Amino acid sequence: MIVEDLPRHACIELLARTRLGRLACAQNQQPYVTPFFFAYRLEALYSFSRLGQKIAWMRSNPLVCVEVDEIETPHSWSSVIVSGHYEELPPTPEGEPERKLAYSLLQERPVWWEPGYAKTASREGPLELVYFRVHATHISGRTARP
Repeated sequence: MIVEDLPRHACIELLARTRLGRLACAQNQQPYVTPFFFAYRLEALYSFSRLGQKIAWMRSNPLVCVEVDEIETPHSWSSVIVSGHYEELPPTPEGEPERKLAYSLLQERPVWWEPGYAKTASREGPLELVYFRVHATHISGRTARP
């Protein structure tokens, strides 16, 4: 197997066609990684979540990392790492254009809302969603082939 750096354009292409990644955040020197659905556009990953641990931690420490991969076989794969910072898209008049952008990008994918809604389906009361984006400050990747 040969492992090589993935050119930047190939990293961007992988981010653009992938919808599931792993989001890492940290608080008090404790890391936390969770799967999340996203849409990529112009150096940013757009997503949403219900209120919970990851949102609380990212509000406290906006430095995050995202890992995305495509695995064809154990010897043929690509992986991209995005380092960046969290930005919440608030439900305010000023934040509404970016929330609408996030919504429109996410709805291009089938069942984009399911992961965030599924966990809350049995809860009573209003469903409060937090839309956010991760601004990419560094993107790199690796690829392997037989």
